[in-house]
Amino acid sequence: MYVEPTLGAIVRAYGESYLARYGATDRQRAVIRHIRECRTSALGGHEYVCDSCGIVTTAWNSCRDRHCPRCQGRESAKWVDAMRDRLLPTHYFHVVFTIPHQLNVLVLFNKQRMYDIQFAASAEALKTILADPHRLGAKPAFTSVLHTWTQELKFHVHVHSIVSGGGLSPDGQSWVASPSNFLVHVTPLSEVFRGKYIDMLERALADTERPLNLVGDVACLREADEFDRFKRRLYLENWVVYVKEALSGPVEVCKYFARYTHRVGISNKRIVSASDGRVTFLARHRAKDGTYLAQRHVTLDAHAFLRRFLLHTLPHSYTRIRHYGLTAPTNVNTLLPLARGLAKESAAAADVADANDDRSDPPPDPAVCPECGGRMLVLRVIHPQRSGYFDTS
Repeated sequence: MYVEPTLGAIVRAYGESYLARYGATDRQRAVIRHIRECRTSALGGHEYVCDSCGIVTTAWNSCRDRHCPRCQGRESAKWVDAMRDRLLPTHYFHVVFTIPHQLNVLVLFNKQRMYDIQFAASAEALKTILADPHRLGAKPAFTSVLHTWTQELKFHVHVHSIVSGGGLSPDGQSWVASPSNFLVHVTPLSEVFRGKYIDMLERALADTERPLNLVGDVACLREADEFDRFKRRLYLENWVVYVKEALSGPVEVCKYFARYTHRVGISNKRIVSASDGRVTFLARHRAKDGTYLAQRHVTLDAHAFLRRFLLHTLPHSYTRIRHYGLTAPTNVNTLLPLARGLAKESAAAADVADANDDRSDPPPDPAVCPECGGRMLVLRVIHPQRSGYFDTS
């Protein structure tokens, strides 16, 4: 059976049998329902007519779910443009914080708490290291984005951060710039991140008011001795952190981030085929230096593909983009403008392009005729036509 190589078509073809066989959480069921109905008659739509050439088109409503690869294009472009207002006239670095796979089960059953710990631990590690007077000795600006998948859709939790190559001095009177090709050594940064993460995890496990959900392989962590052994194993693991200068510029790094901020798991462009109960998609492998190697084809059973995709379902309304340091909400109207002015006066800003240049072009406007560019007028409203099929409510 041929299926259109898109996530929506795969969900419509195999989602019902997947749920009947494996089940899903309420949140996952909602995501499945939204993707299944996106831009179909189930959500209704509008019929348009061009006031110039008379062409008639139908536009179905989108689900606007952030897990849906067909939605969020316009929001992604808006986010990149909004980020330009938070960028400073200096060089930037791309920093990634990864946790050991031994934590995966604990994370999967406590997503919100464990994602919060990863955000907090990585942010505190960056702020602690960069505030050290023997290192940068300044308050940086950085934005972090949660990312939970590999190119093969496996569960791999890490946080991407775009960090300014410098910061505001402790007295707030000057801009302290880092070398253009160096921000911090990864070894001390990894050690501080590991220490803060494990400390926060220990406090979360001791929290009796909001206890962690300990099931399966991590149920034993209720016992103090077992947790001590688990903690020792975590300290022996390699907590991978890498730091790389953003050679293409901070705006390009923001565009790279936008692939993750308004998409979860996989884009339709990477899906090659879906037929006879199997899905094939493109995946790239990352080298040790962070660069991507050549693409290859990955083929999975359709149910296995959906299972991997649903691993990355986010908690409801979870904030997966967070600003810290000079770009934190409390500083964006105070310290950030001060730092921008000081950075502009600094020699560090001499060869940096204006961060407000080259605004992104938004996706095509549905109110503009695709044939002649004329104005599209609403001819009629098409009301939602829910059939009750595959009801996941």
